[in-house]
Amino acid sequence: MRHRSHGTGAFEPDDLATCGEDCVFEAGVLIFHPENVHLGRNVYVGHQAILKGYHRSSMRIGDESWIGQQCFFHSAGGLEIGARVGVGPAVKILTSRHAEAGRRTPILFSPIETAPVVIEDDADLGVGAIVLPGVTIGRGAQIGAGAVVAEDVPPFAVAAGVPARVLRLRPEDPA
Repeated sequence: MRHRSHGTGAFEPDDLATCGEDCVFEAGVLIFHPENVHLGRNVYVGHQAILKGYHRSSMRIGDESWIGQQCFFHSAGGLEIGARVGVGPAVKILTSRHAEAGRRTPILFSPIETAPVVIEDDADLGVGAIVLPGVTIGRGAQIGAGAVVAEDVPPFAVAAGVPARVLRLRPEDPA
């Protein structure tokens, strides 16, 4: 296997598939395959965040979402982030992994498997959380700092730990 560059990640907002008004990109933001990245209105992307779009799938981030500094989003399997989602600094969202390799096959050379990640409206991911391929985080869910989310989290749940476990359900607003 020969390694090749994925480019610099340099972009202009006009390069994105869609970019709503009032989006903010702090210094050092990199976006790969911007033609497959869709941002809603008033999205904030913090310093040195990497939005790793993919040539065969899309990344969608909804209106008024906040992406902290040094986040890494990988959308090979597709990534859907709803509206008003808060993503703390250094959060990693992955949509691919290496398939299980035999004893004689280095993991690096095993096939890649992809699965989408969905983060529904009004969810919040704490600093340094990691979301693994195939996970859905429900509306209004709160993920603790440093959690590793390997399974779906229901709406309005609070989940934390390694691996993340649901600790309790949050009350819905009476509105």
